[in-house]
Amino acid sequence: MTKKRGLYFFIMTILAALLLSACGEDGDDVKAEDLGKAGSSGDAGQTYNFKLAHIAPPDHIWNETAKKFAEELEERSDGRMKMQLYPGGQLGGEPDMVQQLETGSLDFGFITTAFLTSRSDAFSSWFAPYLFDSYEAAFEAKDSDVAKKVLATLDDQGLRAKNYFFSGNRTMMFREKVETPTDIKGLTLRVTPSPALQDWYRLLGANPESISLPDVYQAAQTGVIDGMEMDLDAAVTSNFNEVTGFAALTNHMVWPSVMIASGKKFDAMPEEDQKIVEEAMAAASEYGTMKRASLEEEYMNTLKDRGMELYEMDESLFEPYKEKYDEQYKAKDPLIKEFIETFRK
Repeated sequence: MTKKRGLYFFIMTILAALLLSACGEDGDDVKAEDLGKAGSSGDAGQTYNFKLAHIAPPDHIWNETAKKFAEELEERSDGRMKMQLYPGGQLGGEPDMVQQLETGSLDFGFITTAFLTSRSDAFSSWFAPYLFDSYEAAFEAKDSDVAKKVLATLDDQGLRAKNYFFSGNRTMMFREKVETPTDIKGLTLRVTPSPALQDWYRLLGANPESISLPDVYQAAQTGVIDGMEMDLDAAVTSNFNEVTGFAALTNHMVWPSVMIASGKKFDAMPEEDQKIVEEAMAAASEYGTMKRASLEEEYMNTLKDRGMELYEMDESLFEPYKEKYDEQYKAKDPLIKEFIETFRK
């Protein structure tokens, strides 16, 4: 009986060992499968084929910035991250692109701050007139705490606004020469359809009109508008010098745009890959902004060579209008108030 009992326990021990071994192998299989799934959905070894869209034409500084972003992603990820670009509104206008970013059908978008004011009042902060002394000062401001707070106001909309970049300053172009702010009163001007920009011109006594960019040339040519708010590169590429012979180099507002990632896509990435995206964006932002700044003199010379008169208007003449704008917009949102008070000299 003792021998049988000993044999019994020996056999049971062997069976238990075999069973544990089998379970261990099954457990290893499950873990490998889980790792495989993790690798396909977001570990640091994943490969990505991103899509980025924007509304600017292929020869615009925006697209050069997008190309730089793509190059930086590929280089920093050792080839794991590649990106297809869709410039010129190929995937729709900005409302369409933002909706695609929300649903995750688009990975990245370059969106104008002007449009984003319709999503968050805080983005109007950037349009406070004469807020920055220089282009470089505006570029430095983008990394401030308050500028980052403005970006974060889109978080609850499924958007991850990660950085800014700049494509010039705003100027005023007229069919007839305008030398003081009081001369603007009563003029009809094409202004980007953003409440902040249009309110600025209403304070000056102008009648702002929202006309799509392709129709601006004819509107000025036929006298439907007396002028426009425009950046110099658009004036060069669209030949606005032919229909508005005078450009006041007011540089009264910077023209920032925002690099946005889809929340669904970005949040699913591992932290290491998120960091690669953020660093690539920062490099592209600096590249695009500084390259655009270096072209300012070239654009001015081009317009002069075409016969356009470029001149300056005394900023101090705009002081009372600046004060009214600040008062009006600081009351709209605490972040706007903080932004203006941080940078207003």
